[in-house]
Amino acid sequence: MVQVSFLEITEAYLPQVLEIYNHYIENSTATFHIQPLTLEEMRRIVFFPDPRLKTYLVLDRENLAGYCILGRYKEREAYGITAEVTIYLHPKYTGRGIGSQALKFIERLTRQNQFHSLLSGICGENSASIKLFEKNGYTRCAHYREIGKKFGRLLDLVYYQKLL
Repeated sequence: MVQVSFLEITEAYLPQVLEIYNHYIENSTATFHIQPLTLEEMRRIVFFPDPRLKTYLVLDRENLAGYCILGRYKEREAYGITAEVTIYLHPKYTGRGIGSQALKFIERLTRQNQFHSLLSGICGENSASIKLFEKNGYTRCAHYREIGKKFGRLLDLVYYQKLL
């Protein structure tokens, strides 16, 4: 297993983060975006005004292996105890235990920031992500059928949750 480190995102890494995300937009159903994003659009996804919400680079030495986001679940105040986790790895770093390390890192931050619940929305056909969350103690809490369409296919969205 590759041992990685985590660093809060900086503007300098934004083009590399965008490249990883756009790869998944163009080649998978891991995201429901259809068109590649611009740097400005990516900036709005990874930088937050709320200091509890952050994006972290996943680094294999100095190489960017991916990124993970501790993000807002919904805007309404009552949802303030719930956060959403997002993890994207460079394709050459998948299947090497890095996703589990990123998830554990995000869970520590979630607890430190006094969130009660952590969610992740996953395309129903994304078996690798579903397996990652299930093996790390998350349970399926929602299943939205045929909620999106990409590559000519109707797609389900499942939510996984862990109470912390």
